[in-house]
Amino acid sequence: MKGFGSVYRKELYALFASPIFYTVGVTFLVISGYFFYNSVAYYNLLSFQASQNLVLAEQLSLEQMVIRPFFLDLSIILLLICPLITMRLYAEERKTGTLELLFTYPVSDCSTLLAKFAAVLTAMATILAGTLPGFALLGHMASLNWPAVLCGYLGIFLLAGAFMSLGILTSSMTQNQIIAAVLSFGALLMFWIVGWTKTLVGPTAGALIEYLAITGHLDSFAKGILDSRDIIYYVSFVILFLFFTLRQLESYRWKG
Repeated sequence: MKGFGSVYRKELYALFASPIFYTVGVTFLVISGYFFYNSVAYYNLLSFQASQNLVLAEQLSLEQMVIRPFFLDLSIILLLICPLITMRLYAEERKTGTLELLFTYPVSDCSTLLAKFAAVLTAMATILAGTLPGFALLGHMASLNWPAVLCGYLGIFLLAGAFMSLGILTSSMTQNQIIAAVLSFGALLMFWIVGWTKTLVGPTAGALIEYLAITGHLDSFAKGILDSRDIIYYVSFVILFLFFTLRQLESYRWKG
């Protein structure tokens, strides 16, 4: 892993010095704040109604009415912003010609790739941390299931990692950042909607298609359920697409 730290610091500095990061971050926090406020406001409205309706009072649940919807809404926002965060990682290097220069450094392609991936994960973790004050305030006013909240954050972080691993691959395939973002969004959208076709095929193929749907594995985390199968899926997804990126970089090295 020689050179990992140097590349990681360089990429992190480039990310935090870029106006794209702050634009994406503010957009993410504004939209996520809107979703969070709506969920809490709706729960609050039903709470007042439940004071006169015992049946409704038994059905009220912060986990089902606030936590789960919030993290599922975050997955939609990530689908849009993750390609924007990853689009420049290799596309800019290829456009400016610094990728060939990078090949001459005593740093392995694997170390460079992992450093870039770690940098965008750090940036994403920073953005996600901006949503924590909302839960802190909610926990101050109500009895909040913090393990369920932390489980939801783990799921959304793994989902973001999967999104960005694919985004890094598309960035390595082109010199144009916009094309990289569009390719990434299109591919992620296919993984998003593939589960919709499970009813059109047999049970075996349907089960396979349902497993391949990338957001289907987030639902357990959003419910506060930690399932090793979902963790394995996201980790395998990340490893697979980082491996594809590594092969892509090696092809550039051989072509000179």
